Amino acid sequence: MVLFGAVLAAVGAGSAHAQSTAGSQYTLQEIVDAGHGFFGSTTGGLAKVIERAFESYGLPNGYILGQEGSGAFVAGLTYGEGEMSTKNAGNHPVFWQGPSLGLDWGGQGSRTMMLVYNLPDVNALYTRFAGVSGSAYVVAGVGMTVLTQQNMVVVPIRTGVGARLGISAGYLKLTRGPTWNPF
Repeated sequence: MVLFGAVLAAVGAGSAHAQSTAGSQYTLQEIVDAGHGFFGSTTGGLAKVIERAFESYGLPNGYILGQEGSGAFVAGLTYGEGEMSTKNAGNHPVFWQGPSLGLDWGGQGSRTMMLVYNLPDVNALYTRFAGVSGSAYVVAGVGMTVLTQQNMVVVPIRTGVGARLGISAGYLKLTRGPTWNPF
């Protein structure tokens, strides 16, 4: 928790605006607290990744906490499940799956926090979000991907174990229920 506090102090005046905003959006402190509770004691890389997402995209109006597994050898697949939290629409189960294609090799099991931006309503979440992902770690790592669909942005932040190296393009399809079909 000390590391998360140090990152918050470093954000300074830039987060003062974020901290004072109320309503349907989450502040940096709320997301860091949720991440700390979900991921437990992890590296400072997680706090830096969350800070970078806030600097780039502002305040999310939802977040998803869950776990996923993925693997790739040129073509890859990802499957995950979790729960989305919103301030104005409560909690909702979310499942995701998706293919990828690129110069990518390896596999991983991850705990995942997805920051959700510009979500007009809960039903809009259940669609495909496209993006590019890169990974380079052995044993453990922290990473961030940015996925978009029209005006909505989903930023998966992952910390996991495995071995992964590469870059790929693909999408995640978010659904209300589990499915094996990534398309």
